[in-house]
Amino acid sequence: MILEGLLSVVDPLTICLILAGVVIGIVFGSIPGLTSTMAVALCLPLTYGMSPVNGIGMLIGLYVGGTSGGLISAILLKIPGTPSSVATTFDGAPMAERGEAGKALGVGIFYSFWGTVLSILALIFIAPSLAQVALRFGPQEYFAICLFALTMIGSMSGGNLLKGLMSGVFGIVVSLFGIASVGSAERFTFGLVELENGFQQLPVMIGLFAVAEIIQVGAEGIDPAKAQIKEAKLHGFGLSWQEFKDQFVNFIRSALIGIGIGILPGIGGATSNIIAYSIARQQSKYPEKFGTGIVDGLVASETSNNASIGGALIPMLTLGIPGDTVTAILLGALTLHGITPGPLLFKNNGQLVYGIFGAFILATIIMLVVEYGGIRVFTKVLAVPKYILLPVVMVLCIVGTYGTNHQMFDVWSALLFGAIGYFMSTHNFPKAPMILGFVLGHIVEENLVRGLMYTDGSFLAFFRSPIAAVFMGISILVVLWTAYKEIRGRFPQKEAA
Repeated sequence: MILEGLLSVVDPLTICLILAGVVIGIVFGSIPGLTSTMAVALCLPLTYGMSPVNGIGMLIGLYVGGTSGGLISAILLKIPGTPSSVATTFDGAPMAERGEAGKALGVGIFYSFWGTVLSILALIFIAPSLAQVALRFGPQEYFAICLFALTMIGSMSGGNLLKGLMSGVFGIVVSLFGIASVGSAERFTFGLVELENGFQQLPVMIGLFAVAEIIQVGAEGIDPAKAQIKEAKLHGFGLSWQEFKDQFVNFIRSALIGIGIGILPGIGGATSNIIAYSIARQQSKYPEKFGTGIVDGLVASETSNNASIGGALIPMLTLGIPGDTVTAILLGALTLHGITPGPLLFKNNGQLVYGIFGAFILATIIMLVVEYGGIRVFTKVLAVPKYILLPVVMVLCIVGTYGTNHQMFDVWSALLFGAIGYFMSTHNFPKAPMILGFVLGHIVEENLVRGLMYTDGSFLAFFRSPIAAVFMGISILVVLWTAYKEIRGRFPQKEAA
């Protein structure tokens, strides 16, 4: 059954469909405002007349290509193509600015590939076990994990803890706009019907990074000296053997973070790449270099966000629970083909399951070949004058933002957060804590309220869950350690005579 399933994708038509999916996905991922979710949703009707393996294979290709494609604009334009590539801009863009765009792209593509490979191995060999573990997670466990993730704000503050905390708190406040998911209370709607659903993730991301960057370039003007583009030289993937060995622990840790977060429904790659980046910075021997253009940040971001693909597929296939928005669409696609995901899927449709695994493997290999082959083409984007390139990017951002929900409110939201992002850049407020607070704020609130409802209002009951107790204990230790380092930095000990 395994052999038949894997061989079912070795068909010219299937290969062509997966190739088309990967290429289209890369295009969608690399254009700010367009995402893998949009690509899969738009191409879903095309799969109705296909066989299940061909249809799901094409959608898997879109998913893989869209997630990885976000690194292209994140590195070249300093604008994340997708929310899962936000952390890639922190070190990828500085590398491109100093003439290392080829190396940055090579490293990003290389670890995108291996992050996906590890998630495939987890999906094939330990999916049922991991899914059963994830099934034990209730509101207390979700709250504890997200609370732990929020403690990473301290390590993402860029040397100014106060501004980092202010940025993180602002992100949490923004995430609470709209009608509460538990209790249906209206918060900060100001009488606007459009605000009842709160601010959507894509307009906020596009505003903070794309629109803010365009405003900043327009305000500062274009420096002709900086506009000189250096030739992108690349040997292999731009990574030496020594660098590969140095990044091995970072790579494994980031992959595990991506797989683990991908399994948990509702969190996904937009969170995993920021958390993996912040933990890599926290564990690094030279945290002050993060954000200046080092490969460590690229490795953490691109490994984790691609590893979350396989992680998100695990609960979808084994439990019928989507891990993110793309797997929710894939779940619908399977249902349309008469297939019911869940515990019996491997028994009743084993050949199809292994066909999906084969399509996943093939899409990952195609992604590596297509992106690596296009590196020199991608870097030509830097040669386009900014007075031509940035207006085009702005139009694409507006179109992509509008196309998500077909609401002009999302466009105005992107422009609003563009102004906020420009203010943050000019006043040295870090954006990463705000993104982390915005993504996790409503998840923390929702699971805190649900957890308190389950425990009759007793917060101490949260500590009865071993998983929640461990993560909250770690959170407390991280906060204490961050406070200790901050106090020690402000009041250095006098050297002994």
